[in-house]
Amino acid sequence: MSPDPSTTSDLVTPALLVDVPTFERNLAAMDAVLPGAKLRPHVKAFKSTDMARRLDADGHHGFCAATPREIEGLVAAGLTDDLLLANETLDTARLGALAGRANITVAIDSDETLDAAIAGGVRSVLVDIDVGLPRCGCDVEDSARLADRARAAGLDVRGVMGYEGHVMMVHDRDKKRAKVEQAMAILLQAHEMVGGDIVSGGGTGTWDLNTWCTEIQAGSYTLMDTQYDELEMPFEKALSVLATVISISSKGWIIADCGLKALGMDHGNPSWDDGDVFFCSDEHITLMPRELSDWKVGDRVQIWPSHVDPTVARHEQFWLVDDDSVRDRWPIDLRHW
Repeated sequence: MSPDPSTTSDLVTPALLVDVPTFERNLAAMDAVLPGAKLRPHVKAFKSTDMARRLDADGHHGFCAATPREIEGLVAAGLTDDLLLANETLDTARLGALAGRANITVAIDSDETLDAAIAGGVRSVLVDIDVGLPRCGCDVEDSARLADRARAAGLDVRGVMGYEGHVMMVHDRDKKRAKVEQAMAILLQAHEMVGGDIVSGGGTGTWDLNTWCTEIQAGSYTLMDTQYDELEMPFEKALSVLATVISISSKGWIIADCGLKALGMDHGNPSWDDGDVFFCSDEHITLMPRELSDWKVGDRVQIWPSHVDPTVARHEQFWLVDDDSVRDRWPIDLRHW
């Protein structure tokens, strides 16, 4: 690869591409409905402080994260206004050490996670509520007790959060709206007991239907993937993996240098515009083109991931492109834990 690649043909593959015009349209579509503090972008989807700075420039000054490493990276990048670790952790000393430099809030759902926040020097918490997703979150009946304990220990209880992740991929919008309302009724019940200014939740899959939260924790909308692309949303796929054809079989398939180590596969196979994806192995993707004679070794293929978050975590940088022109490189500097 040349030191300053100017076209996609200069890139070593597999390479993670962001189509700039599509990316910009996604940001504009979200901002038209959730401007400023109504959106708390979730950096776990894109793991890049350069992308976070781009969103901050659009007026989204608060961010949420999934790992202490993401919080540390945002602080180092100067994005310190309002950071939420929207996840329980016992590794709180790293965050408490940054309390003098940034406004950091941590989710709690038990005495143990609250004790960790206190011991680690965290100053602010949200009480995480179980709203139906079989993951983190306390029962509504326990929320007030935890909030009282936190306040007695000198912590600022800013409100509640709850993630309705179990309804993100419901396709029927009427059914989804009803399920979101059911989940948020639980969260609002807890909020009445806990208090605070924040009711945080939602995501890309419920971004416009969740009208109960004071802020929406969406991140995948920036780049999208083939699973979210199944839903009726104004966001388009901006993220792809560029690969090189390294072998052609007379039996009807071609092989490119993009496999499990370059793609998040937990949501199934990726897709390809010029045919079908046969299967993926560690370093290879086997493709079934519509016309085998159209392809030769050395050609480039563009693969659409099925899940943005784990795909991004497998790469070191985004290459921002417009058609075949490389416009910029953004390090994916918030990976790991």
